[in-house]
Amino acid sequence: MNKAILMGRLTRDPELRTTSNNISVCTFTLAIDRNYKNRDGERLTDFIPVVVWRQQAEFVHRYFTKGQRMLVVGSIQPRSYEDQTGQRRYVTEVIAEEVYFADSKRDSGGYEDQEDKKADQSEEKAWKKTESSDNGFLPGSDEDMTSLPFDM
Repeated sequence: MNKAILMGRLTRDPELRTTSNNISVCTFTLAIDRNYKNRDGERLTDFIPVVVWRQQAEFVHRYFTKGQRMLVVGSIQPRSYEDQTGQRRYVTEVIAEEVYFADSKRDSGGYEDQEDKKADQSEEKAWKKTESSDNGFLPGSDEDMTSLPFDM
């Protein structure tokens, strides 16, 4: 079984390219802190290259930016290629199958637009108002919580 689950921060904005067959491919690097500290008390960081294909690639390029935390599920795949000098290079990367946001809206700056923030607040107020309104269906604070609205 080859399954990798990673959570880290983007080191730069994802880079989107298109193959000669017109297939979207997006590459990026995740910075992932290790679970332990070294002798000096520092937490080491690994930089893992990730590749995403097709619609997922376009999604990542569109909605993720440098510094955002991301969760990636995929598989580890080694490959080799010949560089410009003719030397054989070996790379191990994660081929992502699933990509998720790992930051809250507030952490990722999702509330930068004040209109969106106002809309969210008014929606929350409307929900609370509906939740506490006396429409005869839900019992009020002074009513018996065990009675049902259709009990007579």
